Formats: sequence, structure tokens, C-alpha cells
Amino acid sequence: MSTLKLRLLKKLKCTLKYEKLAWADGAQLVAGVDEVGRGALFGPLVAAAVILKPDYRIRGLRDSKLLLPEVREVLAERIREHSIAYAIASVDAARVDAINIYWASVEALAMAVKQLQPAPDHVLVDALKIDVNCKQTKIIHGDALSCSIAAASIIAKVERDRWMRDFDLQYPLYGLASNKGYSTPKHKAILRQHGPSPLHRQSFAPVWMSQAEHMPDLFAELQQEVEVEDPTLLQEPEMISAES
Repeated sequence: MSTLKLRLLKKLKCTLKYEKLAWADGAQLVAGVDEVGRGALFGPLVAAAVILKPDYRIRGLRDSKLLLPEVREVLAERIREHSIAYAIASVDAARVDAINIYWASVEALAMAVKQLQPAPDHVLVDALKIDVNCKQTKIIHGDALSCSIAAASIIAKVERDRWMRDFDLQYPLYGLASNKGYSTPKHKAILRQHGPSPLHRQSFAPVWMSQAEHMPDLFAELQQEVEVEDPTLLQEPEMISAES
């Protein structure tokens, strides 16, 4: 995350302002929804939706990116215990490659909301418009401003990080337990050296570029074959004299 964006997010205050507006408008079940993993090179995009209890305040809710991992774990447990409902949905790397990351985000967010039981009558979304059958409010930097969206961000982040630790056992080469599939310098260096796994997002530039670096040099192979068959074919032709 850029330093300027990080400074901005730290200045924003996470409150129930948007939830209160929805409740005042007649909504009874207000859900916040958010996704994590948009910038990752490996693995699924994960979304979560959360309906908080209006009469129970969970202290410390804010954008998951601003929280230490151990704090996220504690808050995620409190959210699961004290929310009316929560749901998690994901879109795998192959689907991200097929429809692009924007539409994968829209799809994952809608899936998470549709899995909520009971169903919400108003949804707060972080900067996107999604396909759901209820009112929705799009909020720029919503995970830093809305407690419900922040709660969804935390649930999604904790879940995806757990998946990355599990994937690390399958693909230990890439350091997924530490980089969580994101485009760190070490992760990109490993991709350049060894190429991607089947669960990398093949449409993302660092991934397909690493594949290009591992493609065989077909001209070199052809040259080697010709040299074996007839070395004279690779010799430069002699210049024909004008006198001849």
C-alpha cells in the first residue's frame, strides 16, 4: 500500500454513521460487505458479508489492512460471536483470469451477501455496485468508514490468510504463509526463477511474464538440431565474385 493512502486511511474514523442512516430509512438488517485479495498473484479472491447487532458495539473495528494479524484474529472471533449473521464467498484464480479482477470482485461480494441468513434489507459496499435484491450504499474507503464493512474486511482477511497458510503446505516454494500470495519482491523473484504454480493468476503481469521467461528458446533449439544434422548449413555463404 502506498504511504499516502496509508496515511489517509489512518485519518479516517470508522463509525456507525452509514448504518444509522440505513436504519433511519427503515432498514432493520444492514450488512457490510468487502473483499480481500484483489492485488494478489496467487489464489482466490475472498469476500465476506456481516450483519452487526445494532445494540452491541465491537470496539476496535477498522480497515483490516491497518490491523496487526493477532488483532484481526481476536476481532474476527468477536465478530463471529456477536453478529446477527456473517457469510464468506470466494472466486478462484481461474475465474479471476476468465472474467478479470473487477468482475470477480463484484461476483464474490454478491455471493457473500446472498448467503446471509437472515437476508439483509440494506447493504453497505466498499466502492462498488453489486447485484443484490435490496438497497445498497456505495462508500468510498468504506472499510475505513463503516463498522459493518470493516467487520466484513476483517472476516475475509482472516479467512484468506488461513487459506494461504494451508496452500503454503502444498506449494512451499512460494512463501505463501508470509506473503499471502501478494506481489512481494521475494515472491516475484521466485516466480522468475521457477515459474508459477497452477493456482497463480495467469492473467496478472508478474505471472505471465515469469512464464515467458521460462519458455524454451525455439530458435536456439532449432539451431542446435541443424548443427547436429549438418554443420555446413549454418555457415555464412561465400560471396560470389563479380568476375565469376
